[in-house]
Amino acid sequence: MEFTKKVHTLLEEALAEQPDLFLIDLHIDEQARIRVTLDGDHGVSLQKCMAVSRHIEHNLDREEQDFSLEVSSAGASTPLQTARQYRKHIGRKLLVETANHQSYKATLTAADNDHITLDWKAREPKPVGKGKHTVAKQVSLPYNDIQKATVQLQFK
Repeated sequence: MEFTKKVHTLLEEALAEQPDLFLIDLHIDEQARIRVTLDGDHGVSLQKCMAVSRHIEHNLDREEQDFSLEVSSAGASTPLQTARQYRKHIGRKLLVETANHQSYKATLTAADNDHITLDWKAREPKPVGKGKHTVAKQVSLPYNDIQKATVQLQFK
């Protein structure tokens, strides 16, 4: 079996054993450096990364192909890439940049397989008279319109 295909198969097996984990990225370069980035519905512990790493490493033969392996979790500032990641972060504040250069800093209130919904409040001029009032805003964005979306960490 080809090396890359074997790595893919082993990774699928490891993730099947831990259904709360999901793949964000798998990169295998020409020097057989394997980089796996994972996320999880409830976060990714060091033990879970180690379990995935061991499953891959123990089932590859270094006599056939020398390789290096790195299994890590998606960092807090890593852009969101999958619908599953968006669903995980419902209720959190995101910074979303769209393909047509619009930017939203808003709360993610819904996410399905096709789009996300963001809610925020904005100060706008009153329709009649002077001054401003607070208006609730909402936008629904399809995933293919999102250039980049990151969770905004809030410290209390």
